[in-house]
Amino acid sequence: MRGARATKCEVVQPRSARTHQPPPRYRFRFRFGRAPVLETLDHIVVAAEDIDSAERQAVSLLGRTPAWAGRHSALGTRNAVFRLANTAIELVAPDGEGPGADALRQWLEGQRAPGLMGLVFGTPNAAAETQRLREAGLSPSDPSPGLAQDERSGAFRRFNQATLPVEETHGVRLSLIEDLTETELIPPSLPVASEEAVVSRVDHVVVQTSDPERALDLYGARLGLRLALDRSFEKRGVRLLFFRVGGLTVEVASRLAKSPAAEDTGLGHADHLWGVAYQVVDIDQAYRRMAEAGFELTSIRDGHKPGTRVFSVRGDPLGIPTLVIEPVAD
Repeated sequence: MRGARATKCEVVQPRSARTHQPPPRYRFRFRFGRAPVLETLDHIVVAAEDIDSAERQAVSLLGRTPAWAGRHSALGTRNAVFRLANTAIELVAPDGEGPGADALRQWLEGQRAPGLMGLVFGTPNAAAETQRLREAGLSPSDPSPGLAQDERSGAFRRFNQATLPVEETHGVRLSLIEDLTETELIPPSLPVASEEAVVSRVDHVVVQTSDPERALDLYGARLGLRLALDRSFEKRGVRLLFFRVGGLTVEVASRLAKSPAAEDTGLGHADHLWGVAYQVVDIDQAYRRMAEAGFELTSIRDGHKPGTRVFSVRGDPLGIPTLVIEPVAD
């Protein structure tokens, strides 16, 4: 493919990661002249058993209404999309019969429960990006066209999407999407309270792994996400990898070998999506709003990052361990 041939292979070690010296094979990335890239985390897929119930809970949690709600008749699914400042949360549930409904029911009826199901990265050119991923040693599907309709406005969304085999992503469902729709057709989700009290954006999404070196290879060397942090926290017994994409962080967490909890992760050899942290403008207002909506919350506390304040939402709304963060003021 013209303009996408690797011109240089370099060892990459961020300043924040100098305390670690993993094998060199996990520390390279390919530089391309006019290479396609994964520019954003387009949306986070959340599996639900009943779309109406999940939508109501999401409105209460996020403090926003869906920007899009409709059906994929050919797949046998219904969805509701909440568009935030830097990504979207897509709730999806089975509806009738179809390959999508079958996959969802298998997911929901198996060992997995309602909750985080997949990450979908945004790219400006799905065909070129799948070629780049193949050159990086992965086996994405050929991009396939998709069409979805918003039942409320009648608008259509067109896109091209490709998926990665879970065998290559170590159990995490990852895919990429090229959106062919005008942004205005999927506007930001409207707030149901003041902007200070509602969720504004995703801070980070958490992937748990039993093999951080393997995760470095996948998310850094092959997917090409920027590694912003690689650090072990001895007191917490955890090693964290922060990959930045589209104004948020994909946080990959692993237990340190000598940590008391290291042998009780339940991960086996597979990685899995674990939780989401949301940002709010004013954590005190957000706390009051969520408490009034009926959520059970921990007390507000200082976050691990100096200057931040956080609280957790008990009960895993939407089946997801959830943290709310007020970031450091600009």
